[in-house]
Amino acid sequence: MGSKPIIGFPATSQDNYQLNVTSILRHAAKSFGRQEVVSIRPDGTKLRFTYKEIYSRVKRLGNALTTIGAEVGDRIGVLDWNSHRHLEAYYGIPGIGSVLLLLNIRLTPQDLGYVVNHAEAKYIMVDETLIPIAEAIAGQCETVKGYIILTDKDLSEINTTLSPIYSYEKLLETADENIKWPIMDEKSAYGACYTTGTTGRPKGVYYSHRDVYLHAMTIGTNAEMTSSDCFYQLVPMFHALGWGMPQATFLIGAKYVLPGMYNIADLGSLAEPLVSEGVTVTAGAPALFMPMLEYIRKLDKKPDLTGARFLSGASEPSLSLMKDYYNLTGAEIVHAYGATETTPLVTINKLKPWLEKELSDDEKWDLKRKQGYPVVGLDVKIVDHEDKELPLDGKSPGEILIRGPWVTATYYNSPGSETQFTEDGYWRSGDAGTMDKEGYIKITDRVKDLIKSGGEWISSVDMENETMAHPGVLEAAVTGVAHPKWEERPVVLVVPREVDKGKLTIEDIINHLAKKFAKWQLPDTVVFVDAIPKTSVGKFDKKVIREQYRDIYQ
Repeated sequence: MGSKPIIGFPATSQDNYQLNVTSILRHAAKSFGRQEVVSIRPDGTKLRFTYKEIYSRVKRLGNALTTIGAEVGDRIGVLDWNSHRHLEAYYGIPGIGSVLLLLNIRLTPQDLGYVVNHAEAKYIMVDETLIPIAEAIAGQCETVKGYIILTDKDLSEINTTLSPIYSYEKLLETADENIKWPIMDEKSAYGACYTTGTTGRPKGVYYSHRDVYLHAMTIGTNAEMTSSDCFYQLVPMFHALGWGMPQATFLIGAKYVLPGMYNIADLGSLAEPLVSEGVTVTAGAPALFMPMLEYIRKLDKKPDLTGARFLSGASEPSLSLMKDYYNLTGAEIVHAYGATETTPLVTINKLKPWLEKELSDDEKWDLKRKQGYPVVGLDVKIVDHEDKELPLDGKSPGEILIRGPWVTATYYNSPGSETQFTEDGYWRSGDAGTMDKEGYIKITDRVKDLIKSGGEWISSVDMENETMAHPGVLEAAVTGVAHPKWEERPVVLVVPREVDKGKLTIEDIINHLAKKFAKWQLPDTVVFVDAIPKTSVGKFDKKVIREQYRDIYQ
């Protein structure tokens, strides 16, 4: 808790029993051996496995990696989509004591090469469709001893300059299924994700087995999952451990569906497995949920997803998105909040029973716009610029600070990053927000993205969501750019719905915003665009937007 713990009367518990993540799958295969894992191929065909079969492949993977020279502590990179092989890597690599290094396929070659070198990866697993990415960085990768190709083809059919290469399936085919997993100290690194480097180089977050195990339990309970559920892995598995779902689902014993490689240009088709596989829980960013909703709108028969929970993170889902999902399908979008540094779950937004009785329907919808209350196990507070805790009034904005067993305490080998941590162990999130008396947090912005206009603050997040509440708007982003008189002024980017292209006007948007914002807060201009720049994890790329429109008020 930031100070040395006091040792009390000795317990008689087996406190030296180590929390190893691979034991989650070991138990799942024993207790829920017939539960199903569905992996969708690029051509749309589906591979079906049982937990027992997946565990058999994971055991073979552990032995295969050891055979080619992987050792305890080695970092092994994975370049893959959301596939069954990626899932197997989540358990097989840490199972032998190596470290699962998740590689973000959307990083630039310079940043990706930096990550591989910084982590000193020994091997890289790469899906055959992503070989060009591996080839683009291979010349920079000083420590990599070989590449394991994830493919059903024979290696003779693979055209690549990577060397040496191994066939994943051939390695499994020749490996022994019997394995004695080492008992790892639970504080050993299980896996690593690197921040997306919006400021400076990507920074390494190395998660312990203990961290990931406890986080899986927390995700499972807060998503209210049971073995009767079906989870759909929409979140990229290279991002923040797939939000902990590849562990939480198996800990619970639920059905697990992997979409494989999905086409950014055809995100709507991701909605198909919702019905065909009976999905009851998924997690993702509004950037994924929005095109899926547009796909559902066009269906003659809308799917009945009553009772389904869609955990939403990365950016705030608009009220119209939440309402439309609920009204069209019965699915509930459940707002959550976290970061790479927090494994990632920090808050979840569920309606407390007494608020269910006290609030009107409009007030309940308004509450759903908040990021939620902190989950049990974490300490979260909101502080001013002098690190003094702010009142829980839902009005006083400050920086969100977080500490707990699945929050990083430092960045790996990153001199100069110490300022992101307080002396008493809190991580500085860089997010500005408020907390109300019930503990619900509302993100007002990234601290650096708050718009300061004439000495007053404007929340770009609130303005974005109000803009998206306009029926003619598909997507909107707001950022502050320099202004000669007011220091900064907001610029609103709008992607109109297909049917409203060419019809929607600047006045339409400003008149709509005038219902909720003061006159001085209203944007001086609105820019209509076909697409909004996004980061590799689906958030609006404010840095790029600011640069593109920096001279608009000059």
